Amino acid sequence: MVAPGLINDLSLIEGLQEAIDKGIVCSNYIDPEYTWECLKSFKGGVALFTQPATPIKCGGAPQKIMYLAADYIRKKGLSEKSKVIFATPGSVIFGVPQIAKTLTGVLNRYQVDFKPTHTLVKIDAGDKTAYFTCKMPVKNDQSEHYEDVIAIPFDFMHLAPPQTAPEFIKKSKLVNETGWLEVDINSLQHKKHPTIFGLGDVAGLLTAKTGAAIRKQVPVVVDNILKMIKGKVADNKSYQGYSSCPLVTGYGKMVLAEFNYKNEFTPDPKLKMMLISDSSKEHWRLWLLKKYMLPYLYWNKLMKGEDV
Repeated sequence: MVAPGLINDLSLIEGLQEAIDKGIVCSNYIDPEYTWECLKSFKGGVALFTQPATPIKCGGAPQKIMYLAADYIRKKGLSEKSKVIFATPGSVIFGVPQIAKTLTGVLNRYQVDFKPTHTLVKIDAGDKTAYFTCKMPVKNDQSEHYEDVIAIPFDFMHLAPPQTAPEFIKKSKLVNETGWLEVDINSLQHKKHPTIFGLGDVAGLLTAKTGAAIRKQVPVVVDNILKMIKGKVADNKSYQGYSSCPLVTGYGKMVLAEFNYKNEFTPDPKLKMMLISDSSKEHWRLWLLKKYMLPYLYWNKLMKGEDV
């Protein structure tokens, strides 16, 4: 069973290592305490948030810090002298329509300048400027695009670093053309080596890399391994790409995005026990779930392999 997770690779963006070393940019993926220090010292200007074109662990995290920062900026009375920008390689704020609708409202509430199809390629630490390639529509023809380079000066910048499979995995014969473990998306069995299974962030699956996803993957892998031990076929293909992103949208507010390979919204029926009828909408009870219940479940149940 192969489950080594993933690693940050700062070399994939020009100038990123220097910007991190000099403290010009911050990242919750590297040092969340430094992010908080940068935010507390922010006195106004451009607050830039972004994420890479590579898959990342917890794909909603770059948005969560942006929403919390925007709420903090508003509480500090800095909204009028600040501009919050979210630049992302994606074309939409979220792939699940119900969640995207809610998050669009959140972006509007904080007056966030949302910049889709923007891929970070370079950071100039000296000038505090980020450079993005972006797809621009050809004049009078929205169906055709050309690629341009956009420079965005910033006063505060948070990013999720590019992430890849560990080097020993990338150099092995187990990966697909994009460098992730090549497994069947439903059984988690390797496509070329049937005695190998993979799960977690290293697996080449078309879903978000989250702990919630692993929780649904593990029972499938265990069942298939037990079947093979007994000389049976590993025919459990029940993993349908479930993943979950708890999207904190402000102090005391959260949206819970649960979805599958088809980007279908698949909320847990147990949420009704918390009197939550629609987890695609912001709710203070979801925030309580995130702040208190999920950490407890993680450390006391999931890490011990207990069912939740």
